[in-house]
Amino acid sequence: MPAKDIYTTQDHLDILDIKDDFVVLKNGSVCAVLQTNAVNFDLLAEIEQDAIITAFSTLLNSITFPMQIVIRSKKLDITKYLDKVQRVEMKIQDPLLRRQAEAYRKFVQEVIKTNEVLDKKFYVVVPSKSSAPSQGGTSGPFDWISRLIGASNKRINFNFDTTLEKAKIELSPKVEHIMREFGRLTIKSKPMTTQELVELYFDIYNPTNTQGQRIRTGIEDYRTAIVNPAIVD
Repeated sequence: MPAKDIYTTQDHLDILDIKDDFVVLKNGSVCAVLQTNAVNFDLLAEIEQDAIITAFSTLLNSITFPMQIVIRSKKLDITKYLDKVQRVEMKIQDPLLRRQAEAYRKFVQEVIKTNEVLDKKFYVVVPSKSSAPSQGGTSGPFDWISRLIGASNKRINFNFDTTLEKAKIELSPKVEHIMREFGRLTIKSKPMTTQELVELYFDIYNPTNTQGQRIRTGIEDYRTAIVNPAIVD
């Protein structure tokens, strides 16, 4: 009988583990991930725009290490929001206010027929030295698309605890520097926790299965999915 290999989902990912608010990759590199807000540049006065541009130039000139800026757009399902609006609408006693609420609900329903409602999230990935780009490529825990289309995600042997501790010492001042420079841009940023990182990556790989779910951080909790590959002789 031909043998059949059973793999967990984890075997096909570039991420080895998420621990102590850091992402550890199978190639021995470690990354810190910051989540930031955004600045609506078009709504700023001209003098404010000039100040933002100057501050951003200072940020770029001050960085001596690689970092990756990621913008993630996710389609939102606002069905529950519309249901809530309708429930509020039904409770309104004043006829004029009720008609206005009804008009607003119908307006939103018409808008989403032709336009997608997107939720944008902004992230900055700071890699350790061992994950710096090479040969014109990029590396980092958000390069998951390239991993899915054939890039190698084989694990190399390294001391996990020692690598993680060294990366903490290396990455902490880099993260603090970026947060400080972002503050000059009036951009709030914060390092993502282990729980937030697990939920983020679970959502990336399971985009249709995460509505309302709370993912636990135990390693077995996100290793449970089984993938059956082709039969191997």
